[in-house]
Amino acid sequence: MSELITPQGRYAVAAILFDKDGTLLQFVSLWGSWGECFLERFTKDMKQRGLQIPEEQLPALMGTIHNAQGSITDYDRNGPLAMGTMSDLYAILSWQGYLQGLSWAESMELVHQCRLEADVMLEKKRPVHSLPGIHRFLDECASAGIPLAVVTADETDAAEKHLQWLGIRHYFSEVIGTDLVDQGKPFPDMVQLACERLAVEPAHTAVIGDTNGDMRMAKAAGVQIAIGITENEDISASSHILPDADLIVRSYAELSIEVTSL
Repeated sequence: MSELITPQGRYAVAAILFDKDGTLLQFVSLWGSWGECFLERFTKDMKQRGLQIPEEQLPALMGTIHNAQGSITDYDRNGPLAMGTMSDLYAILSWQGYLQGLSWAESMELVHQCRLEADVMLEKKRPVHSLPGIHRFLDECASAGIPLAVVTADETDAAEKHLQWLGIRHYFSEVIGTDLVDQGKPFPDMVQLACERLAVEPAHTAVIGDTNGDMRMAKAAGVQIAIGITENEDISASSHILPDADLIVRSYAELSIEVTSL
């Protein structure tokens, strides 16, 4: 048997499920780059059509935080970019184009072209960086024989690709994207599918994520423990962002695996 050791106590877990963005990889390194490319092309094309989205409104479109130069430096953990599906994002941005005067068809075409450009940029630059300590923690899980899976609001093919870029795909028995279930986060479908494929019960499973949608998904599925991970040094502040977490940690340094028996 293996136990997950946390600041709160020890948990005998049969499997651990991870969110991807902000949990395995640094969110801003990937999606900040993607969002900047997307918004730059989107606003440029809108201006060419004589239309303009006020600059102060741009952060609200996807739930991003920008510096004075317009670069994305952080994100709303419970905003569309962090929690929504890609279809959600495309619908939000298409709606903005429509509000500014484009037809719905024109707006969807514009968003599609912006997406293609941003995706090409990602393929070229591959701006992915793992969270500190994740390799050590995954190694401990692998050594203990704990089955692992990814449950992400991203699409499965994209998630597979990002995990390959990070060099950590081999740790996970399953990768469940939102396209594989009827309802994504915060609904329990992805946890239920992952547990079914891993042949474990949700009640013996831990979920680790960086948004409250992850925590609500975990609770809806009836998992043993929902762990929120945040880089915010102020845990009390993070508790307002992750109110449904059973436990909040600042890094993987606070988590470890111990094999208690064979």
